[in-house]
Amino acid sequence: MRPLNRSPRAVRGFTLVELMIVVTIIGILLGIAIPNYQSYMIKANRTAAKNFLMAIANKQEQYLLDKREYADTLGKLGLSQPSELSGKYDCSTPESHTASSYKWKCTAQGSQTGDGDLTIENTGKKTGKW
Repeated sequence: MRPLNRSPRAVRGFTLVELMIVVTIIGILLGIAIPNYQSYMIKANRTAAKNFLMAIANKQEQYLLDKREYADTLGKLGLSQPSELSGKYDCSTPESHTASSYKWKCTAQGSQTGDGDLTIENTGKKTGKW
Protein backbone atom coordinates (compact mmCIF):
# COMPACT_ATOMS: atom_id res chain seq x y z
CA MET A 1 0.00 0.00 0.00
CA ARG A 2 1.12 3.54 -0.70
CA PRO A 3 1.46 5.99 2.16
CA LEU A 4 -1.14 8.73 2.36
CA ASN A 5 1.49 11.45 2.62
CA ARG A 6 1.25 13.70 -0.38
CA SER A 7 3.84 16.15 -1.50
CA PRO A 8 2.80 19.84 -1.45
CA ARG A 9 2.76 19.84 -5.24
CA ALA A 10 0.02 17.23 -5.34
CA VAL A 11 -2.53 19.50 -3.60
CA ARG A 12 -4.37 21.70 -6.10
CA GLY A 13 -7.16 24.26 -5.92
CA PHE A 14 -8.36 26.61 -3.20
CA THR A 15 -9.96 25.83 0.10
CA LEU A 16 -13.41 27.11 0.94
CA VAL A 17 -11.93 29.47 3.54
CA GLU A 18 -9.59 31.02 0.97
CA LEU A 19 -12.46 31.56 -1.46
CA MET A 20 -14.62 33.14 1.25
CA ILE A 21 -11.81 35.54 2.18
CA VAL A 22 -11.45 36.63 -1.46
CA VAL A 23 -15.22 37.10 -1.84
CA THR A 24 -15.31 39.16 1.38
CA ILE A 25 -12.46 41.41 0.21
CA ILE A 26 -14.14 41.97 -3.16
CA GLY A 27 -17.42 42.79 -1.39
CA ILE A 28 -15.72 45.37 0.83
CA LEU A 29 -14.01 47.00 -2.16
CA LEU A 30 -17.27 47.17 -4.09
CA GLY A 31 -19.05 48.58 -1.05
CA ILE A 32 -16.59 51.47 -1.08
CA ALA A 33 -16.18 51.93 -4.84
CA ILE A 34 -19.82 51.95 -6.02
CA PRO A 35 -21.07 54.83 -3.81
CA ASN A 36 -17.97 56.88 -4.64
CA TYR A 37 -18.52 56.31 -8.36
CA GLN A 38 -22.18 57.29 -8.10
CA SER A 39 -21.25 60.47 -6.23
CA TYR A 40 -18.65 61.29 -8.88
CA MET A 41 -21.20 60.84 -11.69
CA ILE A 42 -23.74 63.10 -9.97
CA LYS A 43 -21.11 65.83 -9.60
CA ALA A 44 -20.00 65.42 -13.22
CA ASN A 45 -23.60 65.72 -14.47
CA ARG A 46 -24.14 68.81 -12.29
CA THR A 47 -21.00 70.39 -13.75
CA ALA A 48 -22.23 69.73 -17.29
CA ALA A 49 -25.58 71.39 -16.46
CA LYS A 50 -23.83 74.39 -14.88
CA ASN A 51 -21.63 74.79 -17.95
CA PHE A 52 -24.70 74.70 -20.17
CA LEU A 53 -26.46 77.32 -18.03
CA MET A 54 -23.40 79.55 -18.30
CA ALA A 55 -23.47 79.12 -22.09
CA ILE A 56 -27.15 80.10 -22.07
CA ALA A 57 -26.37 83.19 -19.97
CA ASN A 58 -23.58 84.23 -22.36
CA LYS A 59 -25.81 83.76 -25.40
CA GLN A 60 -28.62 85.68 -23.69
CA GLU A 61 -26.35 88.69 -23.22
CA GLN A 62 -25.31 88.55 -26.88
CA TYR A 63 -28.97 88.24 -27.90
CA LEU A 64 -29.86 91.23 -25.70
CA LEU A 65 -27.22 93.37 -27.43
CA ASP A 66 -28.49 92.37 -30.86
CA LYS A 67 -32.27 92.34 -30.33
CA ARG A 68 -32.74 94.53 -27.22
CA GLU A 69 -34.58 91.71 -25.44
CA TYR A 70 -33.87 88.28 -23.99
CA ALA A 71 -34.67 85.12 -25.93
CA ASP A 72 -37.36 82.71 -24.74
CA THR A 73 -36.11 79.56 -26.50
CA LEU A 74 -32.82 77.76 -26.98
CA GLY A 75 -33.38 77.89 -30.74
CA LYS A 76 -33.29 81.68 -30.77
CA LEU A 77 -29.96 81.48 -28.94
CA GLY A 78 -28.59 78.97 -31.45
CA LEU A 79 -28.26 76.33 -28.74
CA SER A 80 -29.62 72.86 -28.13
CA GLN A 81 -29.45 70.79 -25.00
CA PRO A 82 -26.29 68.63 -24.93
CA SER A 83 -26.84 64.89 -25.25
CA GLU A 84 -24.89 64.19 -22.05
CA LEU A 85 -27.68 65.92 -20.10
CA SER A 86 -30.53 63.85 -21.53
CA GLY A 87 -32.30 61.93 -18.78
CA LYS A 88 -30.36 63.86 -16.14
CA TYR A 89 -31.43 67.51 -16.57
CA ASP A 90 -34.04 69.27 -18.68
CA CYS A 91 -32.87 72.77 -19.61
CA SER A 92 -35.08 73.25 -22.64
CA THR A 93 -37.24 76.20 -21.50
CA PRO A 94 -36.82 79.17 -19.17
CA GLU A 95 -38.60 79.18 -15.83
CA SER A 96 -39.62 82.79 -16.41
CA HIS A 97 -39.02 85.22 -19.23
CA THR A 98 -39.79 88.80 -20.18
CA ALA A 99 -38.15 91.09 -22.71
CA SER A 100 -36.00 92.56 -19.93
CA SER A 101 -35.34 89.53 -17.71
CA TYR A 102 -35.01 85.77 -17.67
CA LYS A 103 -34.60 82.93 -15.22
CA TRP A 104 -33.37 79.74 -16.84
CA LYS A 105 -33.78 76.46 -15.00
CA CYS A 106 -32.25 73.02 -15.42
CA THR A 107 -34.67 70.59 -13.81
CA ALA A 108 -33.02 67.49 -12.34
CA GLN A 109 -34.34 64.15 -13.59
CA GLY A 110 -33.71 60.47 -12.92
CA SER A 111 -30.67 59.78 -10.75
CA GLN A 112 -29.99 63.53 -10.47
CA THR A 113 -33.29 64.29 -8.73
CA GLY A 114 -31.75 64.17 -5.26
CA ASP A 115 -29.13 66.70 -6.33
CA GLY A 116 -31.73 69.38 -7.05
CA ASP A 117 -32.44 71.92 -9.78
CA LEU A 118 -30.11 74.66 -10.99
CA THR A 119 -31.14 78.15 -12.09
CA ILE A 120 -29.48 81.28 -13.39
CA GLU A 121 -30.99 84.73 -13.80
CA ASN A 122 -30.14 87.75 -15.93
CA THR A 123 -28.88 89.48 -12.76
CA GLY A 124 -26.27 86.75 -12.33
CA LYS A 125 -28.05 85.16 -9.37
CA LYS A 126 -27.58 81.39 -9.26
CA THR A 127 -29.57 78.92 -7.18
CA GLY A 128 -28.95 75.26 -6.54
CA LYS A 129 -25.62 73.57 -5.86
CA TRP A 130 -23.29 75.94 -7.67
